[in-house]
Amino acid sequence: FCRRHQIKSSSNIPCVPKDLLMMSEFVLPRFIFCLIQYLREGYNEPAADVPSEKDLSKVLQLLEPQISFLEDLTKMGGAMRSVLTQVLTNQQNYKDLTSGLGENTCAKKSHEKYLIALKSSGLTYPEDKLVYGIQEPSAGTSTLAVQGFAGATGTLGQLDSSDEEDQDGSQGLGKRKRVKLSSSTKDQSIMDVLKHKSFLEELLFWTIKYEFPQKMVTFLLNMLPDQEYKVAFTKTFVQHYAFIMKTLKKSHESDTMSNRIVHISVQLFSNEELARQVTEECQLLDIMVTVLLYMMESCLIKSELQDEENSLHVVVNCGEALLKNNTYWPLVSDFINILSHQSVAKKFLEDHGLLVTWMNFVSFFQGMNLNKRELNEHVEFESQTYYAAFAAELEACAQPMWGLLSHCKVRETQEYTRNVVRYCLEALQDWFDAINFVDEPAPNQVTFHLPLHRYYAMFLSKAVKCQELDLDSVLPDQEMLMKLMIHPLQIQASLAEIHSNMWVRNGLQIKGQAMTYVQSHFCNSMIDPDIYLLQVCASRLDPDYFISSVFERFKVVDLLTMASQHQNTVLDAEHERSMLEGALTFLVILLSLRLHLGMSDDEILRAEMVAQLCMNDRTHSSLLDLIIPENPNPKSGIIPGSYSFESVLSAVADFKAPVFEPGGSMQQGMYTPKAEVWDQEFDPVMVILRTVYRRDVQSAMDRYTAFLKQNGKFPGNPWPPYKKRTPLHPSYKGLMRLLHCKTLHIVLFTLLYKILMDHQNLSEHVLCMVLYLIELGLENSADEESDEEASVCGPERCHDSWFPGSNLVANMRHFINYVRVRVPETAPEVKRDSPASTSSDSLGSLQNSGTAQVFSLVAERRKKFQEIINRSSNEANQVVRPKTSSKWSAPGSAPQLTTAILEIKESILSLLIKLHHKLSGKQNSYYPPWLDDIEILIQPEIPKYSHGDGITAVERILLKAALQSRMNKRIIEEICRKVTPPVPPRKVTAAEKKTLDKEERRQKARERQQKLLAEFASRQKSFMETAMDVDSPENDIPMEITTAEPQVSEAVYDCVICGQSGPSSEDRPTGLVVLLQASSVLGQCRDNTEPKKLPITEEEQIYPWDTCAAVHDVRLSLLQRYFKDSSCLLAVSIGWEGGVYVQTCGHTLHIDCHKSYMESLRNDQVLQGFSVDKGEFTCPLCRQFANSVLPCYPGSNMENNLWHRPSNKSLQDLIKEVEELQGRPGAFPSETNLSKEMESVMKDIKNTTQKKYRDYSKTPGSPDNDFLFMYSVARTNLELELIHRGGNLCSGGASTAGKRSCLNQLFHVLALHMRLYSIDSEFNPWRKLTQLEEMNSQLGNEEQQPEVPILYHDVTSLLLIQILMMPQPLRKDHFTCIVKVLFALLYTQALAALSVKCNEEDRSAWKHTGALKKNTCDAEKSYKVLLSFVISELSKGKLYHEEGAQECAMVSPIAWSSESMEKYLQDFCLPFLRITSLLQHHLFGEDLPSCQEEEEFSVLSSCLGLLPTFYQTEHPFISASCLDWPVPAFDIIAQWCSEINSFTERHAEQGKALLIQESRWKLPHLLQLPENYNTIFQYYHRKTCSVCTKVPKDPAVCLVCGTFVCLKGLCCKQQSYCECVLHSQNCGAGTGIFLLVNASVIIIIRGHRFCLWGSVYLDAHGEEDRDLRRGKPLYICKERYKVLEQQWISHTFDHINKRWGPHYNGL
Repeated sequence: FCRRHQIKSSSNIPCVPKDLLMMSEFVLPRFIFCLIQYLREGYNEPAADVPSEKDLSKVLQLLEPQISFLEDLTKMGGAMRSVLTQVLTNQQNYKDLTSGLGENTCAKKSHEKYLIALKSSGLTYPEDKLVYGIQEPSAGTSTLAVQGFAGATGTLGQLDSSDEEDQDGSQGLGKRKRVKLSSSTKDQSIMDVLKHKSFLEELLFWTIKYEFPQKMVTFLLNMLPDQEYKVAFTKTFVQHYAFIMKTLKKSHESDTMSNRIVHISVQLFSNEELARQVTEECQLLDIMVTVLLYMMESCLIKSELQDEENSLHVVVNCGEALLKNNTYWPLVSDFINILSHQSVAKKFLEDHGLLVTWMNFVSFFQGMNLNKRELNEHVEFESQTYYAAFAAELEACAQPMWGLLSHCKVRETQEYTRNVVRYCLEALQDWFDAINFVDEPAPNQVTFHLPLHRYYAMFLSKAVKCQELDLDSVLPDQEMLMKLMIHPLQIQASLAEIHSNMWVRNGLQIKGQAMTYVQSHFCNSMIDPDIYLLQVCASRLDPDYFISSVFERFKVVDLLTMASQHQNTVLDAEHERSMLEGALTFLVILLSLRLHLGMSDDEILRAEMVAQLCMNDRTHSSLLDLIIPENPNPKSGIIPGSYSFESVLSAVADFKAPVFEPGGSMQQGMYTPKAEVWDQEFDPVMVILRTVYRRDVQSAMDRYTAFLKQNGKFPGNPWPPYKKRTPLHPSYKGLMRLLHCKTLHIVLFTLLYKILMDHQNLSEHVLCMVLYLIELGLENSADEESDEEASVCGPERCHDSWFPGSNLVANMRHFINYVRVRVPETAPEVKRDSPASTSSDSLGSLQNSGTAQVFSLVAERRKKFQEIINRSSNEANQVVRPKTSSKWSAPGSAPQLTTAILEIKESILSLLIKLHHKLSGKQNSYYPPWLDDIEILIQPEIPKYSHGDGITAVERILLKAALQSRMNKRIIEEICRKVTPPVPPRKVTAAEKKTLDKEERRQKARERQQKLLAEFASRQKSFMETAMDVDSPENDIPMEITTAEPQVSEAVYDCVICGQSGPSSEDRPTGLVVLLQASSVLGQCRDNTEPKKLPITEEEQIYPWDTCAAVHDVRLSLLQRYFKDSSCLLAVSIGWEGGVYVQTCGHTLHIDCHKSYMESLRNDQVLQGFSVDKGEFTCPLCRQFANSVLPCYPGSNMENNLWHRPSNKSLQDLIKEVEELQGRPGAFPSETNLSKEMESVMKDIKNTTQKKYRDYSKTPGSPDNDFLFMYSVARTNLELELIHRGGNLCSGGASTAGKRSCLNQLFHVLALHMRLYSIDSEFNPWRKLTQLEEMNSQLGNEEQQPEVPILYHDVTSLLLIQILMMPQPLRKDHFTCIVKVLFALLYTQALAALSVKCNEEDRSAWKHTGALKKNTCDAEKSYKVLLSFVISELSKGKLYHEEGAQECAMVSPIAWSSESMEKYLQDFCLPFLRITSLLQHHLFGEDLPSCQEEEEFSVLSSCLGLLPTFYQTEHPFISASCLDWPVPAFDIIAQWCSEINSFTERHAEQGKALLIQESRWKLPHLLQLPENYNTIFQYYHRKTCSVCTKVPKDPAVCLVCGTFVCLKGLCCKQQSYCECVLHSQNCGAGTGIFLLVNASVIIIIRGHRFCLWGSVYLDAHGEEDRDLRRGKPLYICKERYKVLEQQWISHTFDHINKRWGPHYNGL
């Protein structure tokens, strides 16, 4: 569409040869006519206004190829498009083909159809008008029906003025039900006449009729690059605008239709040139405004505001679909769009007729959605229409208003503002007349929608702020101002009522309205203009009148009496306090808010931002949304994306980087106010104005208090701080007169007195606001008043007797002696005064001297109102007035009021000083500071901003009063000298006593509650510390379960369900709450330190051949190829993938209690995210997720002690004992409850993992399989614990999971089951380890597969087998014996592996050096000797032969020094020592010593008893010194080597591979992610699925192995399992961690449940961008990723993430 490029290039383009285009010029008109005929034929006027969508879509399907053909033509380039334009806009062609006059019957028929379609659309075809009008005069049912008969030529709109002959005849109107129709004939033509003169016009007509089929829209838009077409099409579109609106209203699919309309119109109207042209040539503005007006007229109802019977005002009905479904938005958005062009907006603002029409439109929304307060019943049905109402006002009224305002920024545009203001006031005047408004609003009614008031207010504000208009020149008279202020004031009072629960019977929706009214997206178009308008009224009206109106609106007039009791006719006592607070708060906001009264845009932005940040820390995006909402509705001129936003933000706030609590809840990056903001800028007034929830105000105050405490500024409970305001704009100076009017002073005086005397219904908040107002008055007093001036007063009215003048500074010192009050007869004042009244003369003299003052707010206000009215118009309009005041006519009509006279003798100053005493709780607490330091008066250092509570506020006020006048200073000193007598104790009536008692009782109850809560909190804290720490090993306090303390008693367990303690017994066993889960974390260990990265290009793929799981798999299958199956299954461990990990929260319960607990869970319907049928539950105490109970083996700790005693038996004896004990068959204990439970838990453990991770034997179901599985469970748990400790035991100490380790119990269960499978003593590896065999036994079994040679056995597995085969509990010396024997084997394996690793020369060298020393005394403990022996033994076989080429690959090029050999041997043995030490720690409860990394080997071996204790002195430590051979070393080594030799005879390669075991695994890690999220997104977002080769809708990546999967993808579904779930089972045995590429979120799948974990990618402000909605660049947050990895490794997803749901295999 760019014209510039077109011009430049068009100069030298050759024209297209005519012959080329002839064909298309000839064919296309017919083709398009054919298309139109199809469209005419296919359209059947639907019966009863229900479009038969099926028929329409059928026709469109038939036409699909034709329209596609046209679309293809548009893509052929400029030449073709210009031909199409010719054809579409040529009027002659159209006439010839479609007039239907020829002989062709077909054409005639289609023309008739076309006319019918036009008529049924409520449109007329000009040529038929005459006939149509005469034949059926009844058809023209509009108010203008027959107006045209007299040949009203020329009235027929400007649209078709070219055809003169058509301009007679009446206009037939569609039948309409309207409340009113005030349109002119001009509108008529806009609404109801359509004449098609070209294909383009009729084509658009049918496009609209068919509700904008997508294909047609695309075709029409594709043509737009052609300039000529663009103009023609835009005009046609405008011509059809009214018809579009009618079709849209009828449409059932208004949403899709709206979108398509806007797709077109945004292309046309965003171009200013075009918009201007159409505005000038086709009356675009008239059409739009008229169409909008017509659209709304279809859903008007009578307004019930004010005068229900006689109201003439109509409003839109918010319940209608038109408003409810926002059907109007395409038209409104077009209107806003064209108003954004200055040239168009100026035309609009200059055209008076348009402004009148527009104000007419706006007034339809004035007073819509009226709420009436329910007084008796709760409303039955809560209407939700208020959504529609607020949206309509914002979109249809406010947004066009902001659009217009943006063009009124400079002086030259004053005229526009005057126009708008003028017509706005006229519309308002009409509105007041229409609803019969005089001076009192109807009670118990409120509407939040006053768009006319707001238009008026915003244009006033703009006029003063930007256009330097004189405010008074655009203000109406006083009477109009009084009317203007009533409704916005009514809204403010209603807000207070709603918050005091007076509207509670209207349901929740009324609260919703009150919130929406102040909510960030609406406040600048709603509450801000309202408050501004009230400020303008207040600055121009009589202040006494205004103040009394406020208190009357808020219904608290009756409360403002000196008497201690009063009767309020309009308000219940329980609401009085909050309404009084509301009224005072409103006054404070009114007087201190400067949003439209002189603040600059940047100051406003800063104030808004500070207010939002003070309520709560906010993220960057929520701040942006709160302060600069997205809609074109700028907060007083701040443009979205404003450059000042960032600079202001960095000035007022600090960024708090995202943090992580160990509990795992993740924070976003937040902004928090800087200290100096709290110190100097915190503005409670702004906070109150901007809070949607009242709790936010409290939150802001709490944060402020915390800040002051922390910085030592103020220790107590501070009051909201007083803040100096920006100076007022001179036009609004009158606002401050409110502070200097007697009415307000009387109210303040009364309230101070009441607070001092402790009357009911007053709160600290009231006092706070009263002091705030006094201080505001002192700040804004007139210039230094001369002390004499006060006596010269103008003629005062009725209450001159209260105060002499109107200046607060002077009035503060005025003493008031007696006040006459009207009180109920029961009031205490009446009794008190009775003696005085006896001497009538004294009373008479009192009255006559006029010292007793009476004051009635209401009477005052009435009088003022009459005066103003008389002043403004001395016509007969007083006749109307009297009826209005009937409500207040007789102030004495309330039940039995009598008059009493109170003796007061106070002034505001003296009340303040007494208040100071009362607040501080001391007599004479106030001492004027200037008596000590006269400086204070000369150079007052009054800070702009002051912290403190009531006492400091009073002191500040007194100081300011003294500063402003010498007399005040003197009076303050006098008052302080007459040391004030204590406030007289009042006689308390019974009723008051009751309320006081109530208050006291409440107070006490509150304190009790606080105490209890504090106690709970501390208990909870200590509980959390003991039970819940997920990964903080520092503060672990082992619970009773660990058997660490060698007590003599039995182990005692607490049941967390029944609360009883006791031992676990055979018939009532206790169990540990455990969670069993399959885990493949171990299998993810790799042997290289280089971290694996997530693949982000095709080349980077991850192959899992170097993972621990893969290596172990290969080893097992190798063994199974060559050796006997049953012995293979004893030579290794499984469980690297899909091993069962058992964890506990450490709480115990009786197993029978647990069963009944599960029953109750099963019957409880409200299931939280777990499935009881699968045995899942949460621990009754700490709510940790669990799914089984592990029985505790009964046994006293006493036995344990015996087992610990070292025995002095020799190794040989112990070896025999071990063999004997293993030989005893493990008879299953008798059928006790305990054994049953042990059996069931074993079943649970087996079912936790899938079958493929349990069955490795070649003969399915063989017992060896179970045997292997059971000891592997023990192995898995030990290995995982080792990983949790960081892969080594250097840190020592109690277990990370200290109290929460269940290995001890687990061992008992496993051992019990393993002893059922007694290994045939023939095959028991123990024999091979500890006895020399005769050689010949090997020869017999050649034909079958041999046993696995002992040197190929995994030593750790052997250890577990040996230990679990022993009867439990085990004795310590047996344990040590087993370890010693196995260590010898391990060491031999290390030597053999080393011999294979080095090359031929090294081998022969070692062979010789070692052989020399073979006969020394220490030979069995020298690794050199042993190594040489191993080499010489293995050389007998073929292990070292046929090396050739592969040799080079195996050999490491380094030369082996004795240090490196020693290191290799130690590293080879360490994993075994670590696991063994852990095992010893769990079985015997011994602490693990901590040590440096380099001495880990020696420390662990001495801890295990391998090293004689004296040995540690020798410095260069040698691993061989730990050896303790059960039989002569050389003999047994020879025996072991011969097994290998016989295998390598045939398979040398495999023999070598099996000897070198990789035992140094690194810790498992998730894949490393790239820094920038975009890298992931770009690669995976387009990646195709390997199954269906399409790009998946929700691509995801596994973060453990990097596999690309389709989330919810049906293409990859297998047996009802979607791909993610399947992958989570294959890759993580049920645990999957996936990154959802299109959402940047991580999702965790655990078994049958899943949860959204959150995102590890944050934007520059530390926020997540879920679903990539905000589209900000995202960067990896390493801390979050670490947390994720930590939870994966420690298996704590279930405990830390709370929001789990079932996935039904659908992910």
